Amino acid sequence: MSQVLKISLEDILHQVKISCQIPTLVEAIATRKIITETASKVDIKVAPEELQQVADNIRLTNRLLKAEDTWTWLNKYHLSVDDFEELAHINVLSNKLASHLFTEKVEPFFYEHKLNYFGAVTYEVILDDEDVALELFYALQEGEISFQEIARQYIKEPELRRAGGYQGIKRRADFRPEVAAAIFAATPPQILKPIIIPKGAYLIWVEEIIQPKLDEQLRAQILRDLFAAWLKQQIAKLEIVTQFENDNAQNEATLSKFAAVK
Repeated sequence: MSQVLKISLEDILHQVKISCQIPTLVEAIATRKIITETASKVDIKVAPEELQQVADNIRLTNRLLKAEDTWTWLNKYHLSVDDFEELAHINVLSNKLASHLFTEKVEPFFYEHKLNYFGAVTYEVILDDEDVALELFYALQEGEISFQEIARQYIKEPELRRAGGYQGIKRRADFRPEVAAAIFAATPPQILKPIIIPKGAYLIWVEEIIQPKLDEQLRAQILRDLFAAWLKQQIAKLEIVTQFENDNAQNEATLSKFAAVK
């Protein structure tokens, strides 16, 4: 017969504390309050059909295709139907507030930071030995070996090895500054002379440089980035006081006693 383990709210809160998750939790609470209060100030309303659409999206994202799936999911996360509606509501408010604040700023931001949105299609191998990397670089230039052969020989991770070191499309910010400078100065297709980084010698084949285009996907990404930066700024302005302040004071007093004993 299985035993019953009872867990109280105090147990949960204590676990959050000793798992050092309080700062993350406090930031999430502050974020929610900032969104709801600011949305109220600018008179953002949530229509029933908007709430329904976001609720449907949440169910789709979590593969809650049947009513029983939804109930199981709600029980797993200890959410009531009202909690679920609040979750959907804050999602709608967040999206609408982001659009209200930054939709008109996306295009100017894009053109101001256009260099950051250039993309590069690269194949990469990191070698431990700089001399070996140079030898392979010259061998590549002479056509004595292919990049795929180097990848098969020197990449340990199976999937990356099978892909020949293919990294997909990455933007300038995804690379170390010294690596980005070399990649975006290349004339593809081009093998770059090994770049020395802390992990080793970077051997990179630049297949293509992709011109930035302000499509819907990038617009959404910039909007999210601007909104996230704004939220961080708002949080930084706050003096957040929690019920744990007294605990902290007691901890400092205790630590002072320990220091005095030593």
